[in-house]
Amino acid sequence: MPSDPDAAALSGVRSWRPFLAVEAGTGLSGAANGITIVALPWLVLERTGSATAAGVLAAITAVPTMIAALLSGTIVDKAGRRKVSVISDILSLISVALIPIVDFAFGLDFGLLAILAVLGAIFDPAGMGAREAMVPEAAEAARLPLAKANGIHEAVWGAAYVIGPALGGVLIAVIGAAPTFWITAMMFAASTFAIAIVKIPGGGKPSTTDEVGFWKSTSEGIVFVWRDRLQRALAILMAALVAIWLPVEGVLLPVFYEAQDAPGRLGLVLMAMSLGMIAGALAYGWLSVRIGNLRVFWLALLFTALGILGLSSLPDLAWMIVLSIVVGIAFGPIQPILNVAMQTRTPSRLRGRVVGLLTAIQYAAGPIGFLLVGPLVDGVGIEWAFPIIAVAITVICLVPLVIPRFRELSTLDDTASAPPPLEESQPPRPLS
Repeated sequence: MPSDPDAAALSGVRSWRPFLAVEAGTGLSGAANGITIVALPWLVLERTGSATAAGVLAAITAVPTMIAALLSGTIVDKAGRRKVSVISDILSLISVALIPIVDFAFGLDFGLLAILAVLGAIFDPAGMGAREAMVPEAAEAARLPLAKANGIHEAVWGAAYVIGPALGGVLIAVIGAAPTFWITAMMFAASTFAIAIVKIPGGGKPSTTDEVGFWKSTSEGIVFVWRDRLQRALAILMAALVAIWLPVEGVLLPVFYEAQDAPGRLGLVLMAMSLGMIAGALAYGWLSVRIGNLRVFWLALLFTALGILGLSSLPDLAWMIVLSIVVGIAFGPIQPILNVAMQTRTPSRLRGRVVGLLTAIQYAAGPIGFLLVGPLVDGVGIEWAFPIIAVAITVICLVPLVIPRFRELSTLDDTASAPPPLEESQPPRPLS
């Protein structure tokens, strides 16, 4: 029995439309957020002249985003995935469109910008989680193996965050920071349209959705991940990697190139890393079939560690670009592997909650990493801080190679489509 009424419409018929709609929504909303990442702090700097204010604005959106990611998963499971994706994009559209509207009507100060930024941060995780929860059934409709589908999904997401900031910089130069948000509003509108007009299997409420209260439903997802020791281990690993990885891009490399007054070189290095991640994510589907998830996972961690160690020596630009590509390619398959593990081990009715929890964990890890790495750089300098961080990343990457729990990745069936939903009478199975 299909997991929701929309699935019946596509049963037995190969169709690319659902998968393309999900990825179009992912790419458009991701690019819109990528533009915002550049345009919002630029606008703050224009209106306040304070770099501290720009940093504070980024910090105050972190906690609402983390909480929204955790709670939105329950909303996705209870209200339906496609509905949540559409509503989330509409609310995101309104929040970004209000920026030029309020600026024209009243003029923007830091307080108003902070309110609008928090609104946008609250709405985005629900749409992102809803689209990710639809990937397995959309892939099934297209007859795509989960490994390939998740590689494409993460590559689209990565490409959006390459294109978005670059487009944001161009738009700011051409039309100004505040009017740039009209473009982001149009992109959210296009994402809404892409998801709304296509029948997406897995887009409605899971047929086995529970009727218990909101908080109990949320805690059920947390308990499920905690009891599934592989997903718990992967969540902890990813949190540790994100906490250390983001400061490499957001603190260490900017500090190094700022001292040289070479923002162009920084852009080239970050672009190389991003393009490498896209290539690595796309290669995952091909590699998993030939050498298996576990070997892909081990090789990804090993070459990520080696690449970061090379970067920490701060070589000349040519080697920095080469090593950044290597690091990106190596890191690229890790998130798709995490997705496949979640999708194949999580009941359909809990998928939104589990996606929300895993996303919230990563949102929480990033600010922690920045808080730790910033003082380290100030205390010992970039020449010592980067090698220290590289050693920490190496340790994090090598630990899974000796923990037996991670070997369960070899049992993932990433050539299959989404797992069947649990019957209503069957409670989520605690994995031990």
